[in-house]
Amino acid sequence: MKVDLHTHTIASDGALTPRELVRKAVEHRVSVLAITDHDSTEGLAEARDEAARHPGLTLVPGLEINCNVEGAEIHILGYLVDHEAPWFQAFLREQRAARRARVHTLAARLAELGMPIDPAEVFVLAGEAAPGRPHVAQVMVKHGYVRSVREAFDKYLRSDGPANVPRHRLRPVEAIDVIRRAGGVAVIAHPGLADRDAMIPELVAAGLMGIETYYAEHSGEQVRRYLDLCRRFDLVATGGSDFHGPHTGRTNPPGTPLVPISAWEGIQSRAARARG
Repeated sequence: MKVDLHTHTIASDGALTPRELVRKAVEHRVSVLAITDHDSTEGLAEARDEAARHPGLTLVPGLEINCNVEGAEIHILGYLVDHEAPWFQAFLREQRAARRARVHTLAARLAELGMPIDPAEVFVLAGEAAPGRPHVAQVMVKHGYVRSVREAFDKYLRSDGPANVPRHRLRPVEAIDVIRRAGGVAVIAHPGLADRDAMIPELVAAGLMGIETYYAEHSGEQVRRYLDLCRRFDLVATGGSDFHGPHTGRTNPPGTPLVPISAWEGIQSRAARARG
């Protein structure tokens, strides 16, 4: 049984529609699939409709919230939230509005660097999704400023890059609080990329319930360290592909790396605990 608790659709910065993503996951024999778009749950209804056509597939509602800390960016995943609650959808609309404002500022910064783009191109590319740096990067590729999305990030759009403009984001403890208020399970995403493991005890105190341990870009040593932290703090060790599509440069398909079924079972038990 393959478990994938981290994927994206065109509702944020993925390449596939929710329906296409579900089909691709089924093609790769995924049995438990979480859709975790950035600041959006807009893809869940279509994904749920498609998942109903595939007996044996469990669809997990989720989302990913990008957060700022000093000198880095931390992402918090939320699972099994009451995403249809009016207050929660209002919160997500505010997050997406901040993303649109940031696109205009990024475009101005790129123009200063001799790489002008029209924000309208970014919004057209994003469609109904929350626009973000991946969409900006794709427009940069289209104009020939860079050869790939990965190059756009490596040279210009990374968190400390010359073209990046930080937007106001929640702090991780605030994101955890929002997820908890919505009855969900908060998990820190790909912590090995942020190098802020010293914050984990503070996040546990705030209500963190899991660590994304099984991740393609985590080394074996990192996986062992996060498993140890999960044991120490009674957290669930989760994992996922972080699948967006080929445009990001990642090559691992849905269902990779392998994630034990205990990750999904752990999320369900923590959700029951949170609501009990």
